[in-house]
Amino acid sequence: MRVTLARRLGAELLGTALLLATVVGSGIMADRLCAGNVGLALLCNALATGAGLVAFIHTFGPVSGAHFNPVVTLDAALGGGLGRRDALLYVGVQLVGALLGVAVADLMFELPAYTASTHVRTGAAQWFAEAVATFGLLGTIAGVSRRTPRATPFAVAAYIVAAYFFTASTSFANPAVTLARAFTDTFAGIRPVDVPGFVLAQLVGGLAATFTFRWLVPPAPEASA
Repeated sequence: MRVTLARRLGAELLGTALLLATVVGSGIMADRLCAGNVGLALLCNALATGAGLVAFIHTFGPVSGAHFNPVVTLDAALGGGLGRRDALLYVGVQLVGALLGVAVADLMFELPAYTASTHVRTGAAQWFAEAVATFGLLGTIAGVSRRTPRATPFAVAAYIVAAYFFTASTSFANPAVTLARAFTDTFAGIRPVDVPGFVLAQLVGGLAATFTFRWLVPPAPEASA
């Protein structure tokens, strides 16, 4: 069966929405259950996100590639694996899906669908952490998918769980995720004013990874074609 553009866009929208519902919803649940123990809440949030990623990449990967992330889409476009128009459409539905996912999570926990976050996340250290987190994510995707593609869902999930803890920013590593999390005043939130710094750092880290790993682990000629 031919995978049409409409199906691919639908997969990106649904996958990104489910990812945000997982990130935000597990953050709310963990915050409520852990009674102020931030470390334990973060662990629960990280494990739920990692488990969700394995499921969602397996589910939507055969349809759209399971990007769920504008930086991943940009990497694919720069490598010739995705046309400019399709890349723009991917990013558009990722943003819409991310916002829908936040609303789903908040409503499940009897909160307003959208509330501006007051969670402060700013400063040079956090921006640097986001660049590192995004660099590592793109590097993981490139290195694993070009050599052992079946392991990609597990590698990506493992990296994200680790990056929740080894980065100062808890590894957003995704502009769509970052923007959407500005609309939930919960455990996973980020102040709207802090979003541009995170997104810029993610773009820098993503572009650095794109060029580094095209040299380090070159894609097969047929993959670029």
